[in-house]
Amino acid sequence: MRDDAADSKTTADDVDQTTLNLHVQPRARETEVSGWHGEAIKVRLSAPPVDGAANQALIDFLAQRLGVPRAAVQIVAGHRSRRKRVTIAGIRRAEVLRRLGLV
Repeated sequence: MRDDAADSKTTADDVDQTTLNLHVQPRARETEVSGWHGEAIKVRLSAPPVDGAANQALIDFLAQRLGVPRAAVQIVAGHRSRRKRVTIAGIRRAEVLRRLGLV
């Protein structure tokens, strides 16, 4: 579990969207949230980082896990990196962290 100070570094929250800092590990055995990597949320993806497959798998996984439409999840930075910044529309930070099993 993280304290509020750590959460504020990992995520930003406003009324309409939440921004997450993620560390993504492609080609994992299974797709899952696996805790923390420093101040970022670690997400393991079974998809390979080829032709955008891992990015699409990340969007699909987060949308399904958070119960939001896929269109509500956007990668805003790190399209070709393991370190990504993602925004999720229509859900607050506390609810995101709860649904990801991080609180």
